[in-house]
Amino acid sequence: MKIAFQLSNATYGARRRLRNITLALASVTLAATLSVGHPSAAQAEPTIVALGDSLTAGYGLPDGEGLVPQLNAWLAAQGSPATVINAGVSGDTSAGGLSRLDWSLTPETDALIVTLGGNDLLRGLPPEETRKNIDSIVKTATDRGLAVLVVPMQAPGNFGPDYKADFDSLYADIATAHGAKITAPFFRLLSPDATDPGQIRQWMQPDGIHPNKDGVAQIVTRLGPALLDLAAQSGD
Repeated sequence: MKIAFQLSNATYGARRRLRNITLALASVTLAATLSVGHPSAAQAEPTIVALGDSLTAGYGLPDGEGLVPQLNAWLAAQGSPATVINAGVSGDTSAGGLSRLDWSLTPETDALIVTLGGNDLLRGLPPEETRKNIDSIVKTATDRGLAVLVVPMQAPGNFGPDYKADFDSLYADIATAHGAKITAPFFRLLSPDATDPGQIRQWMQPDGIHPNKDGVAQIVTRLGPALLDLAAQSGD
C-alpha cells in the first residue's frame, strides 16, 4: 500500500506538471496570436513628440488653444489615433532642444516634430551652430528608427543676405541628409502668400512674435496633413 500511494502521488504530480506546461504553452500561443492579429497600443496609437520653443509650447495662450492641443483636436477630428506630446520650452534655442532630446524621446515615442531655431535668430547665433544642433537632433531620432518632421524657421533680411541664405538652407539640407520629412517654414504655414508682417497681424498676439488662437488654427490646418503622413510612416 505504501508503494502504491507513492506511485499515485508521483502520477498526480506528473499530470499536474503536464497540465501547467500545457496551460503555459497555450497562454504563449494565445499571446502570440493576439499580437499578430491586434497591434499593440504603441503601434496602433502613434505617439509624436513635438520638440520646440514657445511656438510649440503655446506661449501666451490659455490651455487648449496652443499648437499641440489644437493639433490633437485636429487629428481626433480626422479619426486619427495619433497623439502629440508637448515638448516645447519657451526661450529654448536649438542647443537647448538638443540638450533635452534624450529624455524627451521616451520609449513610447514613434515620431518627432522639430520646430527650433527661432530663438537662435533672436540672439543672432551663427547659422552653423543652429545647423549642427538640429542636425544632431534629427540624426539621433532617425538613428533610433523614428519618423521625423522638420518645421523650418526663416531668417529676416536684416541679418544680411549671406546669413539668411545660410540659415534658411540648413533645414532642407538636414532633412535630405537624414530622410526626414519637411514642411513649409512655420510662418508660411500661417499665411503662404504673405510678404509683409502687416498681412498676418490679425493672426498674431500683440507681441508680433507668437500666433494667437486663430493664427494657430491656420497653422494646424496646413500642418495637420503632414502629421497624418508622419503617423502613417511611424507605423511602417
